Amino acid sequence: MKETAKLRSKEAAAWLWERDDFLILTHRRPDGDTLGSAAGLCQALWELGKDAYVLENPETTARYQAMIAPYIAPSDFLPQVVLTVDTADAEILQKNAGPYLDRIDLAIDHHGSHRNYAAHLCLNADRASCGEVVYDILRALGSEISAEVATPLYVALSTDTGCFVYANTTANTLETAGALIRAGADYRRVNKQLFRTKSRARIALDGVMFSSLRYYGGDEIAVLILTLATMEQCGVTEDDLDDVATIPNMVEGVRIGIVVRELPTGGSKVSVRTAPTADANAICQAFGGGGHPMAAGCVVDASPEETAAKLVAVAEAAL
Repeated sequence: MKETAKLRSKEAAAWLWERDDFLILTHRRPDGDTLGSAAGLCQALWELGKDAYVLENPETTARYQAMIAPYIAPSDFLPQVVLTVDTADAEILQKNAGPYLDRIDLAIDHHGSHRNYAAHLCLNADRASCGEVVYDILRALGSEISAEVATPLYVALSTDTGCFVYANTTANTLETAGALIRAGADYRRVNKQLFRTKSRARIALDGVMFSSLRYYGGDEIAVLILTLATMEQCGVTEDDLDDVATIPNMVEGVRIGIVVRELPTGGSKVSVRTAPTADANAICQAFGGGGHPMAAGCVVDASPEETAAKLVAVAEAAL
């Protein structure tokens, strides 16, 4: 890890104010937090008279395309400053970020497991989403938050908190969401689109998932395995797989929920969600991953069944 200068919100705001020509990077399999943070920050920089763009992420799903499309960098854009949002480790940056890996100037993040890969870091692990950290920086700049900034930041907050029902939601999260709504965030549309609408394929998958949960550790561990065959049978796309990590934790009495998803490229992607009495980050760190105390992930080079067995062994020890 390189030497990283730690910046508070006010210091990061001053740092951004003094610079121009920004390129913002997001992480692989981008979610609403990384994309919403990138779009909101980019729009705010535009409103400050800066040149800024977001590097197109080839894994962006249809759910977020309309939000991020206006900010995608043209092919001939030459950035002077490279930023990352919501990315704890350079290894999980978007697949086409290679040309910029050795020149990341500022990372904006909320993961306590952050690895110091940028020259500067603005990190607040007490925030439920990176969108909150971006909001803090923008407020420190002293500029008004426009509706065009508020809506993607609301997407960032709401998606990382499950529309404000996950245990990571704090008073600050709700206060920030309220401020974004007052600023004009289109929260009704966002809530309906992201949290109250499911495709028929996802409805079919829900039935399979709920009926195939496995229980361990005195029923305090619930495991869901999603194979490529199951996803193909239900006809789901990547866009249908948001929030599947929360399914096992819906069961009464479950303290550790594990979702193991078979990857097309081989291996398995793991998502762990826990009650406050268990540490998801510690479980995933045993496999080279990480995240938050109650929400973390990792990738294991093994079949879904083998991966599930390994995770259960660690989870049972954690209990």
